[in-house]
Amino acid sequence: MQDEVRDKSVALVIRVGKTGGRLTADLLKWAMRRYLAQSKNPSIHHGKQTVKQLVGQGQGVQNIEITGKNIKSFEHVARKYGVDFALKKDPAQGKYLVFFKARDADALNAAFAEYTAKTLRRRAPEKPSLRQELARFKEMVRNEERDAAKNRDKGAVER
Repeated sequence: MQDEVRDKSVALVIRVGKTGGRLTADLLKWAMRRYLAQSKNPSIHHGKQTVKQLVGQGQGVQNIEITGKNIKSFEHVARKYGVDFALKKDPAQGKYLVFFKARDADALNAAFAEYTAKTLRRRAPEKPSLRQELARFKEMVRNEERDAAKNRDKGAVER
């Protein structure tokens, strides 16, 4: 009885080992096929990229000319809206050309609307500081001449 149980246990271990080995080999073959297929078809880039990468996606490209020194804030807004874009600076004019996919036109319009609103808010004149206003009023009160009649009514000595 003992020998029979031992023989069955050994047979089971051998059978599981062979199956596990075949499974591992099949899994490695599948992973290699997937890796090779992916290397033949490179993934599509998203967000900021080069003009060559954007044109290489074959979806049609449009461009807009903008003037702006703070282009980083535009990049932040464009990433927020998921726009695939490429920037190219025109050194002669100091302007930027923003290339984007034709299908991203609506998203780019929304991104530009937010970008322009953000830049206009920055250019708005700043309100004076509340502390500065308070200090100015304190100084005005200190320098104000006191009315002699008011002091006389209270029983104070005139100055």
